[in-house]
Amino acid sequence: MHRASRAAHERRARNRRRRQRAMVAAGIILLSVAALLAVMDATASGPAPAAKRPPRAKTTAVRPNSGYAVTPSPQQVRVKLNLPLRSGLLFDVRSGRVLWQRDPRQELPIASLTKMMTALIVITHARSSAKVLITPQAVHFTGSGVGLLPRGKRVPLLALLYGLLLPSGNDAAIALAQHVAGTQARFIGMMNAEAQRLGLTCTHYTTVSGVVDQGNHSCAVDLAVIAHALLGHPLLAKIVASSSAVLPFPIKGRKLFLYNNNPLYAQDFPGTDGVKTGYTTKAGLCIVATARRGRHWLGVVLLHSGNWATQAETLLDAGFAAERRRR
Repeated sequence: MHRASRAAHERRARNRRRRQRAMVAAGIILLSVAALLAVMDATASGPAPAAKRPPRAKTTAVRPNSGYAVTPSPQQVRVKLNLPLRSGLLFDVRSGRVLWQRDPRQELPIASLTKMMTALIVITHARSSAKVLITPQAVHFTGSGVGLLPRGKRVPLLALLYGLLLPSGNDAAIALAQHVAGTQARFIGMMNAEAQRLGLTCTHYTTVSGVVDQGNHSCAVDLAVIAHALLGHPLLAKIVASSSAVLPFPIKGRKLFLYNNNPLYAQDFPGTDGVKTGYTTKAGLCIVATARRGRHWLGVVLLHSGNWATQAETLLDAGFAAERRRR
């Protein structure tokens, strides 16, 4: 009885396995037929549409938040510079149109070109009629300076702005920064915030004057944007367009005599109206220079130049000649 029951059980198991194999085989056949029909349908009606992808985010060209963009022109000026130059840019001051360039987005130390941003922050956050306290830190400066700031006295902010931009006074930069922000560190934070607001991509500050090279850098494109912003302030534009200035000041003689160290003024280059020079051993000779001739207004940025005066004059002359031909 026991053997008969076991045999019957084995037969039922074999039958279940045969039915399972048959079902699997039928499934495979059905799948094959379905695949074949799909292929035939695709052949008859064309390729199946591709699966939909999620829509891509739209991308646009990045422009400075000021609305001023430095953009290449198809009509580039051809100029051969015999002296060395790390980076440079020749541009239309009003439109930002680039007439000539050499590695214009290379990040480089900028020395006292830093003071263009210093001036922008000061003119935005302080009254030009204000009086500025001359602190011990302002008197004990390094590098270039006005050199006559009376410690412990208050002096006209306007005179310090001239001292900042004409003879490139590091002492004036310190005094102005402390007047606006209390400390140089807080003022540097304001400089970097303004660089971000302007949409600058390769600019960072670690000093109010440019005397420190480490971490203090920009590029020719960003410097053109900063120069345009500076020249948009009538008072700053008037200052950088001055070859010299005589200002009332609380020192012996009651007058402060200042001279612009822009070499284009020294050489009487026609139409010169700005903007700033800089030099450290690491940064080399740096300049942002602008000039007007007739209705044309051009600017040049040179970083680590072999000769800032010769190169600036060569590029500006070529640019004005090209603009006359273009018109």
